[in-house]
Amino acid sequence: MRDLAHNIGAVAAVVPQVLSATDTSAAIDLLGFESAALVINTGAIAGSGNFTAKLQESDTGETDEFDDVAAADLIGTLPTALAASTVYKQGYIGTKRYLRTVITKNSGTSIAAGAVIVKGHPHDAPVS
Repeated sequence: MRDLAHNIGAVAAVVPQVLSATDTSAAIDLLGFESAALVINTGAIAGSGNFTAKLQESDTGETDEFDDVAAADLIGTLPTALAASTVYKQGYIGTKRYLRTVITKNSGTSIAAGAVIVKGHPHDAPVS
């Protein structure tokens, strides 16, 4: 079998938690990697919570310089509302250095969720 673990980097964008408001992650630096994917894992939804998720990108990582990633730079789509107890993935093929996730509360009470950015195609492997 091929070793995947030493050829990817994984960064928690949102540590698993109950979200009762919109959550915007810190900037995640893709330096040293040529690809990335977002993985979202959800748990219970309380009070008919309606949450959406998206990726944003930036050249600098400064908070006010992030823009939504264009559809042409994404592989796959995220749902119009996150469902309970589900895993979602979306690929990023853009060229910006920084990514961040935004999980937006549209209505309801809360959702249990976590998000990970998986960085691939490293310049130097193995990745520790």
